[in-house]
Amino acid sequence: MSATVATAPAAPRTKASLRDWVAFLGGSLGAFMAVLDIQITNSSLADIQGTLGASLDEGSWISTGYLIAEIIVIPMTGWLAGVFSLRRYLVVNAILFLVFSVLCGLATNLSEMILFRIGQGFTGGVLIPTAFTIMLLRIPGSQRAIASAIFGMTVTFAPAIGPTIGGWLTDTYSWHWIFYINLIPGAALVAMIWWGLDPQPMRLDRLARGDWTGIACMAIGLGSLEYVLEEGQRKDWFGDGRIVLCAVLAAVFITAFIAVELLKKEPFIDLRLLRRRSLSAACAVNFAAGLGLYGSIYILPLYLSRVQGYSAFQIGEVQMWMGLPQLAILPFLPFILRVFDSRLVLAVGLGLFAASCLMNGFGMSADTGIDQLKWSQLVRALGQPLIISPLAQMATIGIGPAQAGAASALFNMGRNLGGSFGIALLATAAEHREHWHFSAIAERVTHNSVLLAERLGQMAQVVGPDQALARLANQVRRQAVVMGYADCFLLIGAGLLLSLLGTVFLSRAQSGPPSGGH
Repeated sequence: MSATVATAPAAPRTKASLRDWVAFLGGSLGAFMAVLDIQITNSSLADIQGTLGASLDEGSWISTGYLIAEIIVIPMTGWLAGVFSLRRYLVVNAILFLVFSVLCGLATNLSEMILFRIGQGFTGGVLIPTAFTIMLLRIPGSQRAIASAIFGMTVTFAPAIGPTIGGWLTDTYSWHWIFYINLIPGAALVAMIWWGLDPQPMRLDRLARGDWTGIACMAIGLGSLEYVLEEGQRKDWFGDGRIVLCAVLAAVFITAFIAVELLKKEPFIDLRLLRRRSLSAACAVNFAAGLGLYGSIYILPLYLSRVQGYSAFQIGEVQMWMGLPQLAILPFLPFILRVFDSRLVLAVGLGLFAASCLMNGFGMSADTGIDQLKWSQLVRALGQPLIISPLAQMATIGIGPAQAGAASALFNMGRNLGGSFGIALLATAAEHREHWHFSAIAERVTHNSVLLAERLGQMAQVVGPDQALARLANQVRRQAVVMGYADCFLLIGAGLLLSLLGTVFLSRAQSGPPSGGH
């Protein structure tokens, strides 16, 4: 069995105490901050690169370094919390996260920024699954609908509001404030966790018998995979030697990691939990949700900046239509999750999210801006909260305190990997579909030679023959770009609809007394 992260109460509980709720809300605040720090940085990446004198490829490591560190530490969180105690481990990493945040704001060159962002990733990655862990350990099943609603909002609201906050801070003050803004909520997080969680002794003896082979295989395998997914598109995928090397390392070491964890008596993360149908199905659907969530947040700003010429703040205004309405849904989520079958709620959420992507895919044109996009964003805002919250409920079915850390790591890792796969897939699809549409449009234009000649003749009288050809090429290229991004939204929508099949394998969440000792 994997290491436990807390001592379970001896008798079942039907109501969480004030300290339980404060600890859970503190953990949720930490997860919100860690997820926010990904999107808030992406919206200001161009300004950061300009200040630090970094090229596009060099500046990409500001995000890549964070994500690699994050994906490595998430699977280790449950085991390390068992070694150092959940309260001590979470508080120390929260403090270090704030320290690295300040250091990022003070960075004077690219090397410093990447180093401090990696530190942020290692410490912020701890914050992401701990809210889920605290929910499993401290919130009884009868109140888990409320906790699941809050947890789901931290996952969906932070990416939605991140570009808005990042754009506003960068335009109003400077990009440095996207890091300094962590200080006040971070101080509250530390206080809430310190007061809400019980002190427990450290168990440093576990370090001596730790699953270091599995940890090393996991770190190399997942780190290499994250590098391939984040850098592959920029480096022409397998045309680059480092991408090929990392792909081989990922295949070899992830396979070794799975084998070690399944064969070892005391693995650092118990992969055998995936034999539980509801948890494995929830992880799979969470992977698809991560692909859609982070993939769409990646594609839409690209379209708005490249085609419409929007600034970071204007992009944030569009994203706001998907973010702020979610707050209005939050008070009703616990009621919805208690009254309706959680599988039905999830299916409706996935359907609405898919519908919003299909609205963009079928309705997008070169004139599509905030006035047109706000309707699809509102539909998405209605759907997203109905995905993560019921998923979190159903993933916890049958999970006891001894398995909380591993279950939390698996559930959250699925979403993060889904986001990385989604961004890599969509970046490649956007480029390939743009080229395909450009060739297809150019071929049709060539066939209509009479119409083309008339059009060029009219333009040439105004701007000259050379400029006329250049303008026509730009119009074709612009239309191809729009169609390429539209295809990406259709691809996301199709993936979300396909993930509906996963709801068949999920078990309905119960609102009665929890299992596993709660």
